[in-house]
Amino acid sequence: MQTTPHHLFCFKNSASFKKLFTRCSQISLILFGVSNTGYARDSALISQDAAPVSNTTAGNPAQPTSPPAKKLDADTGQHPEDDSMLFGPIFGLRPWMAQYGVTFTAVDINDLFGNTSGGYKQGPAYWGVTTLTLNWDPEKVLGIKNGLFNISALQIRGRSLTADNLGDLNSVDNMDADRSTRLWELWYQQGFFDDKLSIKFGKIALDPEFSVSDYGLLFLNSSFGWSLINTVDTYNTGVEYPFSAPGIRFKFSPNENWTNLLAITDDNPSNVAFCNPSGAFTCDASPKHVSGTHFNFTTGVFVINELQYHLNPAPEDSKEDNANLGYPGTYKLGAYFDSAKFPDQRYNADEQLLGNPDNPQTMGNHRHTWSVYGIVDQMIWRSKQEKSHSVGMFGTLQTSPGDRTSITLAGNAGIVYKGLFNNENDSIGFAWGFGTFGNRARQYDRDYRYYADPNWRVRNTEHRIELVSQFEVTPWMQLTPDFQYIFNPGGGLNLEEGSYKRVQNEAVFALRSTVNF
Repeated sequence: MQTTPHHLFCFKNSASFKKLFTRCSQISLILFGVSNTGYARDSALISQDAAPVSNTTAGNPAQPTSPPAKKLDADTGQHPEDDSMLFGPIFGLRPWMAQYGVTFTAVDINDLFGNTSGGYKQGPAYWGVTTLTLNWDPEKVLGIKNGLFNISALQIRGRSLTADNLGDLNSVDNMDADRSTRLWELWYQQGFFDDKLSIKFGKIALDPEFSVSDYGLLFLNSSFGWSLINTVDTYNTGVEYPFSAPGIRFKFSPNENWTNLLAITDDNPSNVAFCNPSGAFTCDASPKHVSGTHFNFTTGVFVINELQYHLNPAPEDSKEDNANLGYPGTYKLGAYFDSAKFPDQRYNADEQLLGNPDNPQTMGNHRHTWSVYGIVDQMIWRSKQEKSHSVGMFGTLQTSPGDRTSITLAGNAGIVYKGLFNNENDSIGFAWGFGTFGNRARQYDRDYRYYADPNWRVRNTEHRIELVSQFEVTPWMQLTPDFQYIFNPGGGLNLEEGSYKRVQNEAVFALRSTVNF
């Protein structure tokens, strides 16, 4: 393992290090499912009639998406409005497959990002992701209700702006991942007791359901989806896009107000060593397996639980004008436990200072780690005349232990307005987020500055703001212009070795196109 403490190894000399900044917690891909009724519940950002709850139902996951997940008809296998999918019925293929409970979707996302100031250097970068998804509802063939089989694949291409130009704690593009053509998810889900309990097992990703703000899914920076702590303080960004891991997920919704999610998976799908984003034990975190067909059981077990309370949920079968109901909201409290080993941020295996280069750079491992988080999504205004017009706010806060993790406190807050140009799928939002290094990691920096490099900077807090808008150009295509500004990138990294000057604040512009085939 590379044990040099200098962050420049990671950000300037290792293009493959970009995986450490991957995000897609929020996965901005479309995965369409069919339940026994043939429809998927819209997310809070899409439907003004529904509370901003998780983008799942017990028998029918609908991933956080951009553009919004479409409701597929169980008899035709496509959206009721044919022009909402570019290829429509595909010469009758979709209706034919739908006879047997099968639906197929293809989504293509293309991003152009560029920083006009700050970072290690300035310039543009292209990124693209194509997602193919096949769902099967066994009721039409086997008579099994509330079941769903899912298989999906990714084709990922392009260059990481964050790794090559910026050096931020998390990627400015939530589609950022290692270039590959890979299997993503492969699972079966079965609902019981009228879908109040559902069990999913197979090769699953966690970020479609756990630790995500629904309003935050509008934004392109990775930290507003699958959180910064989940990404940086776990092995190779955790069990999130583009990774999945063998595991099982339980979902229990005794009524419309309460939901509990519990998942148990492997914690290291790519079977790589643990890497800090900077400081001690930075390394090349390039995955050993990029096909998505490797199953690792050797590192540790990842357990995550999330309790959700849904305020003022709108009944799905209600005929009442939901604009007269109370403003919907979702409140989440969650925690995870990872049984793997994690290195101390200041001391080696002999309890000597890692910041002294004369001491052995060995890992003083802790036996596990954990984190606790809270998430709030709350609508604060809705037009009584045009229910497609609404305003919602979100906030997240998360912490983790400072002796074994580098980022110990992180959070986000933002506001989203829906209904631009009288289109419920057109939105604009503004958000702020931060991530703070813990005392143990900062003490390492002070040690290294004392023993090795008087110009070494002590890392502290990175802040980011984002202004994003989303426009439905056609029913099957959306454009998302975006602006981000990163303050104190990487927590205050040295721009060059031997110089106290830090990486300067970054202005990042982006444009995303999303096409639903």
